[in-house]
Amino acid sequence: MEIRHPDYNRISINPEICFGKPRIDGTRMPVSSILEYLSAGMSVEELLKEFPFLSKEDIMEALAFSARMMQDKFFPFEQAS
Repeated sequence: MEIRHPDYNRISINPEICFGKPRIDGTRMPVSSILEYLSAGMSVEELLKEFPFLSKEDIMEALAFSARMMQDKFFPFEQAS
């Protein structure tokens, strides 16, 4: 069962694919993997070269989706001692 986000048409989930993680529709590339590659220092251009099935629009939508999801969460932080 494929489920798409109403605001992000490139993002979908399917319990049978990638353990139900949000991913780029039509691929097995989780949004979290895109974030990990970018946070490790890979550029968008390098990511596109390494994964030619992705488009720049896919990457930008993964970032936008992630930012939106972070707005809806509360993360309890502890004061550092």
